[in-house]
Order: sequence, then C-alpha cells, then structure tokens
Amino acid sequence: MSTLPDCQTLSLRQYGAILHLTLDRPESRNAMSLDMVREMSTVFDQIAADCTIRAIILRGAGGHFCAGGDIRDMAAARSQKPGAGKDPFRDLNRAFGRLIQQVNEAPQVVIAVLEGAVMGGGFGLACVSDLAIAAENARFAMPETSLGIIPAQIAPFVVERIGLTQARRLALLGLKIDGAEAQRLGIVHQVVENESALAAATDAAIDQLIRCAPQATAATKALLHQAGTVPMSDLLDEAAQQFAETVRGEEGAEGTLAFMQKRPPAWAAKNDT
Repeated sequence: MSTLPDCQTLSLRQYGAILHLTLDRPESRNAMSLDMVREMSTVFDQIAADCTIRAIILRGAGGHFCAGGDIRDMAAARSQKPGAGKDPFRDLNRAFGRLIQQVNEAPQVVIAVLEGAVMGGGFGLACVSDLAIAAENARFAMPETSLGIIPAQIAPFVVERIGLTQARRLALLGLKIDGAEAQRLGIVHQVVENESALAAATDAAIDQLIRCAPQATAATKALLHQAGTVPMSDLLDEAAQQFAETVRGEEGAEGTLAFMQKRPPAWAAKNDT
C-alpha cells in the first residue's frame, strides 16, 4: 500500500481499496494552481503501481468541482521572461497536460463526482474519468476562447470523449451547458438531483466495481486505450495473449471457481467506503 503524501491543496482519504481525492481550494472554487497540479501528479505517480487501490473518487470541496486554471499562476508566469529553452506559460500549461494524461491512463477506475463549476481544466478531468456522475447544479464549459486563449491540453481529450463535431461547438463558442446536456453528449454518465443522491450513486458505483477483478480491470482499461491507435490485427493478437494469461492467472482461476461454487470471488469483499 502506498504512503500518501501530505498535501496543501488536496484532501486525501483512503477507505479500504478506495482513495477519495478532493480538490480542496474552495475559496477559489478549486481553481487548479500549479501547486495542485504538482500534488495531484505526485499522488498519481505514487499509486500507479499500487494494486491495493482499486478506485479513485475525484471531487471538489465546497460545492464546486473545479473552475479551471488559477489566474494567479498566469499572472506570475507573465512576470517571468522566456529564455534558455524555457517558457513559463508553455511549461505551466504542459504540466497540466502531463497530469491529465496520468489520470487518463491510471490503472485504477477513476470516478468523477461533479458539482457546481466544471470548467476548463475541471472539464478536462471530467473527460478522462471512467465514470462521471453529476449533480443537477453542475455547469460545464470550455471558456478559454472567450478569454483569448486556447484549451491546449484538454482539447484532445474532449475530442476523444465526445467526438470532433460536438467538441468544436463547445470549444469554439465557449458554451456553458448543464448536466442534462453533458449527459446527452456523453461527458457524464449519470445526473442526479442533490448531494444525497450523489453519495448514493457513488456508493452504488463502488459496490459494482469491487465485483470486478482488479488486475483484469486494469488490463481491460489499458486495452480500451489502445483501440484506434494500434492496428486492429496487432491489437487482437495482443489481446488474445493477455486473455490466455488471465485465464491461467490467479484471478481467472478464482473467478471460475467462485462461479462454479455460486459465491462471490475473493476480490469482491465489501469495502468500507
């Protein structure tokens, strides 16, 4: 089990195999500062190989998920001069891109619990979650073009999530949409009416995911990420090899035995969430 780092901008709580990661800057609607990016990146680095953590619950403190990037970091970067291969704006932006890629490729199941502002970088995080549950009060937007900048790091992930046609509409017009529209577009999977319903939906998702074998889940997620990027024949050859290995592996043996004995498999023990 990983030792979780001490964080100033995040709240971390682990219950059994579930890590709750809360963006904890409510005074700024959890705007993503460079410190927050660094702390989140450290967390995802540390848990990348930790098979005892099976899911990460991402949410924001104070009724908002994330209002986007921190304007103060932008102002600080403006006061620095580029030089010697360094550009403060580029480096600031690219640091978030590396984080969102980490979240996207994490072997664990990532569940985004979304309320209030889901803007900019927060919108990007929602788009790399494996499951997104939104409250009715959630509002989603890519407002960058209305601020004279571009959604440089999140745009490719938004296209992957909802397709080029809808990504164009949202990004080029800087539209703000509600949870129902976000669900229609495929940004979120479920919209619920209030805080208690959010908690119930999250608990239900956790109950479901612990029925699935952790190594098989991680391997399946990696396989899904390769679809469309690896030639189909090569991908199916590799998938067949992995299938054979999982059938012969501990999880495959336990799953088969549990099915025959009409009992839950060992990995499906109830978690304290």
